[in-house]
Amino acid sequence: MATPLTRAVQHRPLLQLRGYLTARRDPARRVRDDRHPAVALAIVLPCAAVLLLLFGGWEQMATQTKAVADLIGR
Repeated sequence: MATPLTRAVQHRPLLQLRGYLTARRDPARRVRDDRHPAVALAIVLPCAAVLLLLFGGWEQMATQTKAVADLIGR
């Protein structure tokens, strides 16, 4: 009797083949892993700053920073 897990394992090669064929047909849909870490930071930091200000997390961050500084003895 096949369990849902064994069925998923049996279909994994088929799903990998489907993804490979899609990438071969449409090169624009390929996943690229060549983004520089500085570019990722440039994308994330403005979003993080907006969320920090939007939800009022500035005080919480300052409180936690002070707690960590007290913990390490500075």
